[in-house]
Amino acid sequence: MTDGTAEPQHGLRDDLVTVLARRALTEDSARPEAVQRQHARGGRTARELIGELVDPGSLVEYGRFVTAAQEQRRSPDDLLDRTVGDGVVGGVATVDGRPVAVVSYDYLVMAGTQGMRGHAKTDRLLDVVERLGLPVVFFAAGGGGRPSDTDIPTVSGLDVSTFARWAGLSGKVPRVAVVNDNCFAGNAVIAGCADLIVATPRSSLGMGGPAMIAGGGLGQVEAAAVGPLDVMTRNGVVDLAVDDGDEVDAARHLLGYFLGRQEDWTEPDPTPMRGAVPAGERTAYDLLPVLEGICDEGSVTVLRPDFAPELCTALGRIEGRPVGVIGNDTRFMAGAITADAGDKGARFVQLCDAYGFGIVSLVDTPGMMVGPDAERSALVRHTSRLLVACAQIEVPLVGVVLRRGYGLGAQAMLGGSTRAPVMTVAWPGAHLGPMGLEGAVRLARRAELAAIEDADVREARVRELTAAMQEHASALNVARHGEIDDVIDPVETRGIIARLLDAADAEGRLRPRRRPVDVW
Repeated sequence: MTDGTAEPQHGLRDDLVTVLARRALTEDSARPEAVQRQHARGGRTARELIGELVDPGSLVEYGRFVTAAQEQRRSPDDLLDRTVGDGVVGGVATVDGRPVAVVSYDYLVMAGTQGMRGHAKTDRLLDVVERLGLPVVFFAAGGGGRPSDTDIPTVSGLDVSTFARWAGLSGKVPRVAVVNDNCFAGNAVIAGCADLIVATPRSSLGMGGPAMIAGGGLGQVEAAAVGPLDVMTRNGVVDLAVDDGDEVDAARHLLGYFLGRQEDWTEPDPTPMRGAVPAGERTAYDLLPVLEGICDEGSVTVLRPDFAPELCTALGRIEGRPVGVIGNDTRFMAGAITADAGDKGARFVQLCDAYGFGIVSLVDTPGMMVGPDAERSALVRHTSRLLVACAQIEVPLVGVVLRRGYGLGAQAMLGGSTRAPVMTVAWPGAHLGPMGLEGAVRLARRAELAAIEDADVREARVRELTAAMQEHASALNVARHGEIDDVIDPVETRGIIARLLDAADAEGRLRPRRRPVDVW
């Protein structure tokens, strides 16, 4: 007894032949002219990007046969040719043998715009992502919502659930967005809701593209001018800027921090740490060599370097274990905590806590930024965000005072108090106090100093009093009074942090928290 299906001579049933033929239509090879146009404009296809990211042969694709909801205006052949996947390619795969999910808008299909069936397809995959707890890389470039779908009755389209689903994954699964082309409106929201954004010089990122800008009566703007990379790095939207063609490697690198501890790592030579920080408080220095002396070789990635550069935020590894590092960069604003630095630090601390990364704080700050100009930036609220964020974390915080630990700025860097970290140590030349030492002298002794008429004699007295206060505020004296836990040889820093993280890991303190991460 048979079902009537023919068994052709080539050994494949006709229904299977039909499926394989239809599958071939979903591949890039079925649209060579569109692929050529994409390559000519410097881009790559969704399938090329995904193929470079994931392990070969590992992609389990969802919704490959979906087409746009436009049967009232397109023929079946046209739908299969020009709306394949409804502009979305995605599925479950592995990266370095570890399970992940990957989604990409397809610029070959109506400039990567978001169709109604594409939204439903994305929703299905995001549901699987949440159920399986998979990290996600989302190639977000595209032109935003597509108003030309005809087959699904809609008026406002505001009942689309993709944005709520994607936003709802905040803190539940790590999400890396890649922007390597124009990325406007709904596509930009996908990027903006992600934990980390990688972008290239080809990208332009904005809540509205040229058509929407013109439709709003705001004039004619070229796509490249809407949200170019230099703007989006300075304002903090983009976490990591890379050269065109390097975005997939960058996404894989960032994803690696969220995939757990690495077995292979190389310890850096710690000796240069002893000379990494100048003795004089007024001499600025590059903080990166300190980070590289603490973390495994080649493991440091600085995030948002052009936004609030006075506060460095970076991911790295210590003995293969992912960590987050915050530090004051004295080359900018002397390392003071500004309003932007408060926002940047608070968000980074939330990110580390949500995904179980221990945090190392490298302190060299004169305190909070002060003055009328600073206050106009809503300093009181923004700098307080860092204190509030640190007060909520459950992952361990390790404080290292490199040189200056003054005032509320130092307290914010240390989670609110030198007692807040699991350990607070200082390097030998460090000083700690309620404010900058010279400023404290001028404030506390202002009557005495005002009585000295000769300016040279007055300044000599300031230097004398400051030197005495420096001795009192030295790290050794602070440690003698029990206000910090130890003063260490800089070469010991990495080992101390590693042992503390081992202890925290044994107690379950380095597990993900499933807490939302503020997008800002």
